[in-house]
Amino acid sequence: MLHSNLPEPQLLKVLLEPLLDDFQDWFSRAQSLLRTEVMPFLEVADQQALLSRVDAALNDVVATQSLFRATEGQVGVDTHVLMQWHTLLMECWQVAHHYRLSKSNGCHT
Repeated sequence: MLHSNLPEPQLLKVLLEPLLDDFQDWFSRAQSLLRTEVMPFLEVADQQALLSRVDAALNDVVATQSLFRATEGQVGVDTHVLMQWHTLLMECWQVAHHYRLSKSNGCHT
């Protein structure tokens, strides 16, 4: 088991801090893509709704990071919340993948 001898707060820091950094990075990338590019395979309202969900998730991640750092790793994140963020990221990755495919194929459908 990875870092099994660490006390719980240190284990949280070792595991949660980089995970939160990754969520922030990926949500920022998705936010940038959704703000600057038109997804030809999505309705405008659907793209805007996805962007709104990404904006909210990114705000939540940044707030969580601030609390985590302010308490020196004494707070965690509910697993349900992590799974929601993960599910949203998977959706964003699928949209980005579809977008790259449509660009490489010259499709605008």
